[in-house]
Amino acid sequence: MRRPLSIALRLNGLFLAILAIVLVAGGAWLTAAIEGHFQEQDRMEIAGKLAPLRRLVAGLRTAEDLQALPARLDELLAGQHGASIAVADGDGALLLAAPGFVFPEGWAAAAVAPPAATGAPFLRWDRDGASYRGLVEVMPTGLAAVRELRVGVALDIEHHQQFMQALGEALLPALAACLALAGLLTWVATRQGLAPLREMAGVARGISASRLDQRLAVDTVPKELVDLATSFNGMLGRLEDSFRRLQDFSADIAHELRTPVSNLMMQTQVALSRARAPDDYREVLYSALEEYDRLSRMISDMLFLAKADNGQLVPNREPLDLAQEVDALSEFYEPLATERGVALRRQGEGTVSGDRLMLRRALGNLIANALRHTPDAGLVTIEIDRVGDDAVRVAVENPGPPIPAEHLTRIFDRFFRVDPSRQRSSENAGLGLAIARSIVVAHGGRIEARPRADGARFEVTLPA
Repeated sequence: MRRPLSIALRLNGLFLAILAIVLVAGGAWLTAAIEGHFQEQDRMEIAGKLAPLRRLVAGLRTAEDLQALPARLDELLAGQHGASIAVADGDGALLLAAPGFVFPEGWAAAAVAPPAATGAPFLRWDRDGASYRGLVEVMPTGLAAVRELRVGVALDIEHHQQFMQALGEALLPALAACLALAGLLTWVATRQGLAPLREMAGVARGISASRLDQRLAVDTVPKELVDLATSFNGMLGRLEDSFRRLQDFSADIAHELRTPVSNLMMQTQVALSRARAPDDYREVLYSALEEYDRLSRMISDMLFLAKADNGQLVPNREPLDLAQEVDALSEFYEPLATERGVALRRQGEGTVSGDRLMLRRALGNLIANALRHTPDAGLVTIEIDRVGDDAVRVAVENPGPPIPAEHLTRIFDRFFRVDPSRQRSSENAGLGLAIARSIVVAHGGRIEARPRADGARFEVTLPA
């Protein structure tokens, strides 16, 4: 696959193409303007000759006047270089012409009514290696035999042609020189303009697992790159947060796995240190079975969360009466709650469409979490109510120590400890809230932790 052209090269090419178009258009406009100026000069010059000719022809009264016309024309052209005059009768037959007749064949048929110089199109022709431009006008006479004459005035425009040719030959090298200079200056300007991108690339090259705290200075980049720099800094922030969470997760899972493995190793070493009775070995095996059960549940929970992370949790939808599900869970946890004098109370009702087992597990984890943090003789409240017309909310509220505000965004992380110094019990691997969140998200809902001054409140909102 071909590598795309660099931004600098594309900008240079685009700018040079635009500049070439502008210069060519400007050169064409300049050439047209100069040509128009020359035509206007020629028209004025021809008009200056047609006016006296018009008076001269109008003053013809006799045959003698007509015979004297060539001499009068010679007088009119005296001192004029590059100008030619020809006169024809009404039928186009040539009557007289200045020395060196230059008009093309059929010139008299192009005659126009007076005054021709005001806007009639020019005749344009080449003859004997020279270029001419002229006008032919119909002029009335005072002769009875010849009522009108056709008078043509031509100018040699070879000097105009030479000037335009020289101008064209000068414009082409100038255009090439301008494009070359503009290309060099554009390359310098583009390189200077892309300097902030190179600085961003330098910062990116310096980022590593140990230097995720690097950030781009948004105040020093051009405003066109502010969004890019802000997005880049946001990406670094998310990476830093994810990497920190991964480190914490790795440390937590290592701690959680080390404890049961250490217990198993210690119990086995003690059992093998000397010969023991069968009942002693049986007791060691029962203790090991508890640790194996803990490891099995932890691994099962981790596999469940891995499936959730990869979008493999697909709930089996069915109508569920949340009041019945909460009552069944309350009955399940009632012995544990009664042992500590904790009461479970449900308020409200609602129906959702979801997976019975998965939602029971999520709500059960929330209730179990509330029971663990509720002081003896406390009250755990489960409220069910509708939120608008399309959602149902389940809130689990318990008294006890409040959740610090800085921990609210991480309370659903795996193995996260609100109190790092508190060791988890063997029944709690710290995955209950993470599993609850995965299940709720898989159902298209959301779960939030809301702090209270004397406890905590977890709210689950599910589509109705």
